[in-house]
Amino acid sequence: MSSAASPVIAVLSQGCAANFGDGEKIARTLSAQHPDCSISFEFPTEQPLAFYLNVCTVKGNGSALKLLQQAVTTFPQAPIFITGCAPKDFQEEARKISDKITFTSLKALESLDSIAPNGLQNDMRTLRQSPFVGIVNIEEGCLDTCAFCSTKLVKGRLQSQPEDAIVDQVRRLVDDGCLEIQLSGQDCACYGFDTGTNLANLTQKILAQVPGNYKIRLGMGNPRHILGYKDALLECFQDERLYQFLHVPVQSGSERVLQLMNRKHSVEDFRNFALELQEKFPLFTLSTDLIVGFPGETDADFQETLDLLKETRPTVCNITRFVARKGTVAARIEETNAADTPAVSDSVKHERSAKLFDAFQQIAQENNQRWVGKTCTVVTEKQGHRAGTTIARNGAYRPVALQGNISAGKTLQVRITKAEPFALIGERL
Repeated sequence: MSSAASPVIAVLSQGCAANFGDGEKIARTLSAQHPDCSISFEFPTEQPLAFYLNVCTVKGNGSALKLLQQAVTTFPQAPIFITGCAPKDFQEEARKISDKITFTSLKALESLDSIAPNGLQNDMRTLRQSPFVGIVNIEEGCLDTCAFCSTKLVKGRLQSQPEDAIVDQVRRLVDDGCLEIQLSGQDCACYGFDTGTNLANLTQKILAQVPGNYKIRLGMGNPRHILGYKDALLECFQDERLYQFLHVPVQSGSERVLQLMNRKHSVEDFRNFALELQEKFPLFTLSTDLIVGFPGETDADFQETLDLLKETRPTVCNITRFVARKGTVAARIEETNAADTPAVSDSVKHERSAKLFDAFQQIAQENNQRWVGKTCTVVTEKQGHRAGTTIARNGAYRPVALQGNISAGKTLQVRITKAEPFALIGERL
């Protein structure tokens, strides 16, 4: 997308699909404002006109600060604009690295008078990180007040996009050759609760009104919201244009810890949903998140989390050691270090996360083993980490490694020949 003949603006995103979706919107906005410049989604090799760092701090400030340091060190004269999840404590740390930073936002950029409206519409068809993947941010913010979350401090309360506007955006992306549509947001499960609809209704509307060769991947959703329209949502997965994939974070298997976290679902809510999902769709990819070491978590609480992991057997599990984010309720709980909610030492956090990882790795291997010998349709995505391999995705959004350097966007028939904990190995038919 960049060109040596024109100045380059580097737009670098981190984190979730929603943040990458915002990054693409920022790129389209900047392209309309600066038609003589080209946009790069990769770290530049020559000094850019400016950096736009669309950062993620949900797991701490480390990776965002590292990206900032890289930009400052490599090209000290380039202006740096920071967007994304940038809470106050991150801003304070960032200014210690450089005092030549401008903090802005997608909304602020879009509101500038110099935007050319037609440019935004046209550039949507080209300014994407992948020509075959379209990210559609269906909402921003959420309806929860989780004690550990700093994203809410930045994104605020739920704001859903209109259904018709989303359907139109999906239609244009499919017409432009996108094979994968990612519906993204901070909490997709509460989409439409502020406008009188829900995620199942939206998905059904897209499937009914947008024909074509594509698949939808639904974004992260908290369990309690899904339960209100569960049956309608599960019905959507009968359509082959929907990846059999859901990211439903449970965070803990202890009711007591969930209450301390101010999570509004119960362990039983997640357990029942996970088991029903897997009964209806045996090869479904259920992804979840677990936090260990939340203040007050006991050995018994952790054992309940380990037991839940072994019972529900998710295909993907993001295991995080608790880190207090400044300004959150959890940070105040940790600082107080009360008798009933003592801070958990780093050594215990590491020990617990290692036990969870070991258990999950075994589960992941066994889940993936069920694919061996099966044939499936995949779409190639990118070059693999191993030289001479290509990563594709099957209908359950499982990564399938194939021999050969195959260009992205190819639809292939493959047979799964081997399973690893975090990938399938396939051969072309």
